[in-house]
Order: sequence, then C-alpha cells, then structure tokens
Amino acid sequence: MNICVVGTGYVGLVTGACFAEFGVRVTCIDNNTKKVEMLQRGDVPIFEPGLEEKIRKNTKEGRLSFTTDIEEAVKKALVIFIAVGTPPRRDGSTDLSYIDAVARSIAENMNGYKVIVTKSTVPVGTGERLKRIIHQNQKEKVKFDVVSNPEFLREGSAIEDFMRPNRVVIGAESSEAIAIMKDLYSPLYLIETPFIITDVATAEMIKYASNAFLATKISFINEIANICEKVGADVHQVAKGMGLDRRIGPKFLHPGPGFGGSCFPKDTKAIIQIANKCGYKFEIANAVLKINRKQRELMISKIEEAIGEIGGKTIGILGLSFKPNTDDIREAPAIFIIKQLLKKGAKVKAYDPAAIESARAVLPEVEYGEDAYQTAQGADALVLVTEWNQFRILDLERILNLMKNPVMIDLRNVYDPVKIRLLGFKYSCVGR
Repeated sequence: MNICVVGTGYVGLVTGACFAEFGVRVTCIDNNTKKVEMLQRGDVPIFEPGLEEKIRKNTKEGRLSFTTDIEEAVKKALVIFIAVGTPPRRDGSTDLSYIDAVARSIAENMNGYKVIVTKSTVPVGTGERLKRIIHQNQKEKVKFDVVSNPEFLREGSAIEDFMRPNRVVIGAESSEAIAIMKDLYSPLYLIETPFIITDVATAEMIKYASNAFLATKISFINEIANICEKVGADVHQVAKGMGLDRRIGPKFLHPGPGFGGSCFPKDTKAIIQIANKCGYKFEIANAVLKINRKQRELMISKIEEAIGEIGGKTIGILGLSFKPNTDDIREAPAIFIIKQLLKKGAKVKAYDPAAIESARAVLPEVEYGEDAYQTAQGADALVLVTEWNQFRILDLERILNLMKNPVMIDLRNVYDPVKIRLLGFKYSCVGR
C-alpha cells in the first residue's frame, strides 16, 4: 500500500517512519525545501529517541521518501494523512488554515478513491469541514472518505507509543475506509492492541478529552502538593497511596512546576473554546489552566524563599525542555521561570542535554553551560526544572564545592531531602 503524510513536523515524521517500519511505502510531504533536503540526507530536525535511526533505515530500504511535490504524492497514495500544525489563536480556538490549505491541494490532485485521515489535533466538526472543502475544490468528482485517527504520542517516547500503543482510534463512516485503516495498522493486531471504531466527531473528541483529563491530573496533584507543604505531609506518599487505587492509577501524579509542551496547554484551551461555541462553560478545564499558571508563579516564590532577593544573584537552571528526552521548549516551565528571574535582575546560567539551541533563540541573554557542573559553578542557587536522567545522578559533592551558595531548589523532587541536606545543601522541593 502507498500512503503519504502531509507535514514533516513531530507527528508527521513519527507517523511516516513508523508506518514505513510496518512495511508500508510512505511519502512524506513538506513545502519547506530545505527541510526536505535535510531529511533526504537522513538528518532529522527534531530530537526524538530512535527517530533518526528509523528514518535512515527505511529511507535506505526504499520504503520512506521525502518530497515537496504534493501532486505526485497524492496521486500515488491510497491513504493521505494530514499532520500539519493546528496552532492556537489568541482566544484559544484552533487555527485550521494549514488544514484547509492541505485539503484544497488534495482535492485538486485526486485521481481516484482516497482515504483522507486527520492525524493533526482538530476540533470536533473538522471532518465535515474537510468534506466540504474537498467537494468544492475537486477538479473531477471522485469518491473519497474522511477519517479521524488522532495521535497519542508522548514526546520522548513517541516511537514506542506508535509501535506499541494503548489503543488505536479510528473515526469513520465508511466500511471501506475502516477496512483500509485496519489493514494499515494490522501489525498491531499481533500484540492485541485495542481498536476503537467510532464516528468521526467522537474520534475527534476522544483526543481533546484525553489531553484535558491528563492536564487535570497534573494540576490536581500540584494543588495537593501545595497543601502538603502547608500541613507537613509528603506528596510522594500521598500520590503513591492514590495511584494504587486502580480507579485513579499512578500516571501523571508527579508534582512539579506545571505542565507545558505543545499539547496539554493548547488542547485544554481548545476544548474550552469548543464548549463555549456550544454555549457551555467548561469549568474544570478553565480551572486547570488557572492552576497551571499559578503553579509556575509559585515556583518563583519558592526560589525567592530559598535565596532572598533575586536581583544580582546568579541562578543555575538545569533543564530547559518541557520534559526529558525532547528538545521542545514550547510552553516549557523553565522558559517562564527564566524570564521571570531575568525580569527580577538575576544572572541566569542554564544547561539542557538537547534544548539549548531552541532556548538560545528565545533567551539569548542566558549563559549556556556545557554541562550541569559548569552551570553550577559560582551559582547562588541551582534550580532543577526538567528531570533528565543525567540530573538524577549528579556528583552532589562536586556541585556543592562549585557553587557560591549551596542552595538547591528541586522542582521535580528528584533527590531525597534528608540525604541532600546532610551533604550541606539548603534544599527545597515541591510538596514535601
């Protein structure tokens, strides 16, 4: 089977590489010539463990190719995945201009039956919108089906999430389209992956509901952590006690400086706007965003409590990406924290294993270290913001000797408070 993936961003590249790994012939399309040339050389513009190896392997074996020619790719493909950006507008609603443009291009180049699949996260009703646009722009009237197949890829573990997913959601109205989608995903039947077959609108809603709920769990445990600090409880034990209840589960019960990334903030805002358009106020989702903003501000207060006046102090930041194993700094708590520290007159040094170049583009005034130790040198405080594995095994005695003042603010609760204080650190964390 030939398929094409329109968009070579995070979702598009992972989707294309993994389908090629399944044995499908995949053409990935992008209108950015330099990006396509880069991918043709086997160079990947994003950091995602295992992705570069999969792209190079499948390109070499002839199953994966990259082009700017959407006409040829659409004509050859039976299934066309749309994986372009759906950025938020100022009011939180979703900008579908890229989706619309792709739909028009597909319509103009259709030469037979096609299954057109949205991988991008899109509001409920986008499937119907695509149908209208394609009908209006077809040069010749040919049959097609629109399918919603939302992605549930976690940055840092996206390959594993695609190859061994918790579920595959297929929203379609045509038995032919459903059969083709099941055939595409047939390798997953061997590992007994659950398939949810539903209508398009429900599939679109599943994606938003899932992300809004996970964002809610994070905000909830952050609120519990803040209460724990005031009453003398340990949020780690509270979370463990909660998570062992199978109705709740242990995932996403890790307190910290709030959620970030491209999905949770954007999708929570979007579902609020979807509800607003229906005349319904989504109170929980509104509270989740408010709590997340407040949590970041509380982290600044925590730093001030630990070191006093921030102006004139040198503060080291460990971790810039919104989570480990990615270079993505979109909505990253570290970026918010650094901007606030700079506003208050601090000198900021920072290190991240993957995200320095991304951060440098938005925070050129920061001094970027080669490693955690260079970042700690001469610092009045060291703030651990992103829990990369290498930050879990730091030589703490060396860190202690390098710092001007031995103050550590651990916003991810990586270290044991008792042990680190015995070493001589003034240590603060979240919810303990």
